[in-house]
Amino acid sequence: MDASLESVPLNLGARRIGQAQRSGPLTVVPLVGDAAEGDRYVPPLTGLKLSRVAGYGKVEMECLKRADAEDIVGIVPLHIGYIQDGAQNHALCRSGLLAGGQKRMFEDACCVQQSQGGYLEGREQWFFILPLALRDTALHMRGTVSYGKLWPAIGKLNEAFGKNTRGHLDEIVCRERTWLNQYNGRFERVADQVGALFFLDGKLAGVELAPSAAYFAEVWPALVSFCYGVAAMLRERAGARAPDEPAFTARDLASLRDQVETRRAEADAAVARSLASIPRQPFKTTEEERLLDHKLYTASNDCFSGQLVKRGDATVYASITAKSSWLAA
Repeated sequence: MDASLESVPLNLGARRIGQAQRSGPLTVVPLVGDAAEGDRYVPPLTGLKLSRVAGYGKVEMECLKRADAEDIVGIVPLHIGYIQDGAQNHALCRSGLLAGGQKRMFEDACCVQQSQGGYLEGREQWFFILPLALRDTALHMRGTVSYGKLWPAIGKLNEAFGKNTRGHLDEIVCRERTWLNQYNGRFERVADQVGALFFLDGKLAGVELAPSAAYFAEVWPALVSFCYGVAAMLRERAGARAPDEPAFTARDLASLRDQVETRRAEADAAVARSLASIPRQPFKTTEEERLLDHKLYTASNDCFSGQLVKRGDATVYASITAKSSWLAA
């Protein structure tokens, strides 16, 4: 399957495609590869912290120091959001680069819980990644200081689920959390996994790449459950489902192995066809910021948008998602 990487709308370097896994309308294909200097990058759960909310739409992030490594780099996951009882929940519209021990205020964050008061004060917290349907909209709002800017889009997403149409993302992220967490169990991370390709109903919905397996392990639940899982849940509740796979008919171990290999080859071929159908459009990239020898870019074309971090010519982090127009076409 490695040849099909040529069709992925991103240079993935030496990463390799793993075996496709499918559950309902969602297919996940692992990206596997060595993470050079992976220890340099702090994972997002144990190495990054939302230290405080200084006011609505003003979120301060902190990259924790590490005594065992120099030149630490903290890459804030694109569209990360935090949930805290008794405080107004926030999400970032962009990624960011932090040095070890650095605190940084993001003044263009968005509130994702309309009409809820209270500021976070560094208490226990858990994070999500914005649902797929909100991500291109949120990315275009980076740099815009307006804490309620995402409420209309959140309300529209809630309406699609038959929920309250206010800008309360917790209608989905919190109230459906138990259901959404099932996606973390339906799919399995593999050894040395540093990323994944996500497909919805056979179309590429996102490319996620982390600088290390440890980083990806910590961002994985937020991606599969809350970003892509929300989109899959909406399809499942609307009655959409992937065709049932035929039952295995083997009567001995050798025949079963043959049938398993055949089914794996069919899944690989389906992924290759999906990738080959992607329009070959170059990305328009804009440099956003630099830290040491790292550069953060925003990338967009007619079908996809997101951000990536490069060190020289190598891509060390990427979060590129499909636009709604591409998925609906």
